[in-house]
Amino acid sequence: MPPDSPLPHLASPTGGLPSSVRWAQLMLADRLRPGDVVVDATMGNGHDTLFLSQCVSPGGQVYAFDVQAAALEETRKRVPPEMSTLFHAGHETMAHNLPVELHGKIAAIMFNLGYLPGSDKSCITRTETTLAALAQAIELLKPGGILTLAVYPGHEGGAEESREIAKWAAGLDSRRFEVQHLRPVNRSAAPPELWTLWKTAPMKK
Repeated sequence: MPPDSPLPHLASPTGGLPSSVRWAQLMLADRLRPGDVVVDATMGNGHDTLFLSQCVSPGGQVYAFDVQAAALEETRKRVPPEMSTLFHAGHETMAHNLPVELHGKIAAIMFNLGYLPGSDKSCITRTETTLAALAQAIELLKPGGILTLAVYPGHEGGAEESREIAKWAAGLDSRRFEVQHLRPVNRSAAPPELWTLWKTAPMKK
């Protein structure tokens, strides 16, 4: 690619293939519509929450979760309060905290595992709470809803989390869910991976 050529739309900042998070965004942007209700299961610094709010605006709503107060502070700086409801709680509390009338009606749920960038790296997502959150998430999704899951096997605890997610995904009923796994295959390190789940829905006539 000539140095002065514009980057392709589906490219990383270096012109290469999209990152796991960017792939997730591309999938979600293609399917979300104004007025949808969505969940950011791991709000972090609010970048995913902002992205989701832009996808469902106007008229939509984002519910976002994080265990660190710093995450809520950063997210409030980015996301309009009328577009979001932020919970200082773990993603394993989704079913408890989301209004009952929204159960089974969520258009998308976005997970970005690991730790809060720029914060304490010892505060990470845990395998047991991630699996509990995923079990709830697939029931909260509406038919035709999408779940994306960015996983980071390279940090402490990340490899175990990745292995258990793979086992969980492999055990899902293929009649109810379609699951895909995207990962780089020629890197020596343990690069981020993406899981994408679609909750099956009847074909529209």
